[in-house]
Amino acid sequence: MSATAAARKRGKPASGAGAGAGAGAGKRRRKADSAGDRGKSKGGGKMNEEISSDSESESLAPRRTEEEEEEELEETAQEKKLRLAKLYLEQLKQQEEEKAEAREFEEDQVAGRLKEDVLEQRGRLQKSVAKEIQAPAPTDIRMLRGHQLSITCLVITPDDSAIFSAAKDCTIIKWSVESGRKLHVIPRAKKGAEGQPPGHSSHILCMAISSDGKYLASGDRSKLILIWEAQSCRHLYTFTGHRDAVSGLAFRRGTYQLYSTSHDRSVKVWNVAENSYVETLFGHQDAVAALDALSRECCVTAGGRDGTVRVWKIPEESQLVFYGHQGSIDSIQLINEEHMVSGADDGSVALWGLSKKRPLALQREAHGLRGEPGLEQPFWVSSVAALLNTDLVATGSHSSSVRLWQCGEGFRRLDLLCDIPLLEELLSAFLVRQV
Repeated sequence: MSATAAARKRGKPASGAGAGAGAGAGKRRRKADSAGDRGKSKGGGKMNEEISSDSESESLAPRRTEEEEEEELEETAQEKKLRLAKLYLEQLKQQEEEKAEAREFEEDQVAGRLKEDVLEQRGRLQKSVAKEIQAPAPTDIRMLRGHQLSITCLVITPDDSAIFSAAKDCTIIKWSVESGRKLHVIPRAKKGAEGQPPGHSSHILCMAISSDGKYLASGDRSKLILIWEAQSCRHLYTFTGHRDAVSGLAFRRGTYQLYSTSHDRSVKVWNVAENSYVETLFGHQDAVAALDALSRECCVTAGGRDGTVRVWKIPEESQLVFYGHQGSIDSIQLINEEHMVSGADDGSVALWGLSKKRPLALQREAHGLRGEPGLEQPFWVSSVAALLNTDLVATGSHSSSVRLWQCGEGFRRLDLLCDIPLLEELLSAFLVRQV
């Protein structure tokens, strides 16, 4: 056997061992690889587990949210019921509080009204409105034309919707306050003519309207008092009894009792609802120029040239006499049940308290002076008016102006507020009475 063959024979085991070692190494490598693969697979498994865990958490999260939402919805429904119940109770409470406030407000209103009525009856009610009054602009003054001769008197309906004016042309016109248009004209009646509509045949000197606006009364120089239905201007009655011109008329507020006065120096009492005469009172020493009344059973009169203002207590058939003006007292108006204002041809305006025989305040030369220097004469005060139960008074004069005054310091002072210049023909539309 050759050496080579022997070497080969000897090398077989070596090669086989090497092969075996190589195989073992390969096996180890394969094991390592397989271990690595297993490690990788394990790692990959862990990664997969983490991924699957995330996916599971993601897939589970919506389920938990839905459950939570269902729970929240269930809780919201309960809370909503509770909230609605609370809201309903709050609404009931609020309604009861509002009703209580309304009742309290009504009670306050009733109490306030009763207090005002008591103060009004006592003559102590005085609302302060004068400071809020401003003189009207010239464009705010409207001129109503319709009479042919001088306007002598006018009255406004209690609802301020219409004006009745009367004049020396013996006509009465009813005007709309809103539009200024004529609503009705009561024409002049011709003396001795038969079958004609009733009316006045001589100068109309005075008018009065009842506090509910039902009756209108008018008096003229022919000694007549005519009673009209104010709404339709239909003639109802004619009162006779005065022996001279009827110069003043006034209804007692809240009633149909009518007071009239005349140049015959008397005061008469009538019941319009019953178309009847009641009684006659005497006392003035000259022609009575004006008359006014409120809710008490009494009236006040201006005695003209006898220089007195008189308060007539009808049930007692007595009178109170007041002195203060130097001239003829031509106009008078009650401010409330305890105070009145008067005007005279000596240019003075006086404030009176019914418990004092002398004026509480006397404003001389109320509308200024006229005439040459050294020969000045005061403009006479031909009319006065007052806003009932307030501190506002107005006066008219042939000075072609209307002046507004404030009654201050408990009716013990007259303060001029403003002077409203007017055209001379407009003046009579404001006057309470002008002959």
